Amino acid sequence: MNAAQLIEDSLLVIWNDRDVNRRLAAMPGVYAPDMAFFEGHGAEPITGHQAINELITKLQAGWSLEFKFELIKPAQANSSVQLVTWQLGAAGIAPVATGSDVAIVENGLIKSLYLFLDSSEDA
Repeated sequence: MNAAQLIEDSLLVIWNDRDVNRRLAAMPGVYAPDMAFFEGHGAEPITGHQAINELITKLQAGWSLEFKFELIKPAQANSSVQLVTWQLGAAGIAPVATGSDVAIVENGLIKSLYLFLDSSEDA
């Protein structure tokens, strides 16, 4: 396993999976039970596997079925911090979103996850 495998699995295994039960089953191997996801500055964190799973379901409902997260470059790790830069969209067309996730790892699982969404050029 590479040093940043947890954050890659968070994105590619959990966030890309459209099956609610498979996602939930994968979470204990990646996320701490009380993992907190910070979606934006000032927003309350989304905490726990069930709440995160519900968020993913809600977001995916607004995406085309072809949309997938892809790594822009390999994930990186420095001590207990992991970083991944990603894009979201369908293969062969411009991504609909890009950004980075930063994870804090404790006891071999992601304890907190921070989303940094890039600004849209037409915003």
